[in-house]
Amino acid sequence: MFYVIYSEDVENSLDKRKSARSDHLARLESLKNEGRLLLAGPTPAIDSNDPGPVGFSGSVVIAEFASLEQAKIWAAADPYVAAGVYRQVTVKPFKKVLP
Repeated sequence: MFYVIYSEDVENSLDKRKSARSDHLARLESLKNEGRLLLAGPTPAIDSNDPGPVGFSGSVVIAEFASLEQAKIWAAADPYVAAGVYRQVTVKPFKKVLP
C-alpha cells in the first residue's frame, strides 16, 4: 500500500536541509530504484519554485511500504529527522485514484 509522509520543518531549516540533503535524496533514490516511490518533493515556504533563502516549510513523500509501521520506521530514519529539519512528521495510508 502507498503511504503519505508529510513532514513540517522547524523555523529557518534551510541550512539544516542543505547539510543532510545528499543523504536524504539517496534514500529517495533507493525507493525510486525499487519501484516504490510515487512522488517526493519539498513544500516551498513561499509561492515560488525557487524560494531562495526563505527555504521550505516541509516535505511530502508518497511511497509504497509493507505496512503503516514500516512507513513510520522509514520516515523516522530520514537524515532530515537526524539533522533537526523536521518539527513534526505525519504518516498516513494513501489510496492512489488518479492518474
